[in-house]
Amino acid sequence: METITIEVEPEIARAYQNSSSTERKKIQLTFNVLFKQIMNTRSLEDTIQEMQTQAKAKGLTQEILDEILNEDDY
Repeated sequence: METITIEVEPEIARAYQNSSSTERKKIQLTFNVLFKQIMNTRSLEDTIQEMQTQAKAKGLTQEILDEILNEDDY
């Protein structure tokens, strides 16, 4: 893997910085899938479905994602 820098909204940066190393790895895997799908110019629906499938396979459930997104850090 290589490191890149992207700009995100402040609350996203804080949530990522405050997450555990396990959560960070899951987030990184999710972004990798997303970026690969975008580069392959697949439809958004196909991209979302693939991300959900791979996230579930890696242990990122909808409940965990909702919890991360609804943290009070926003």
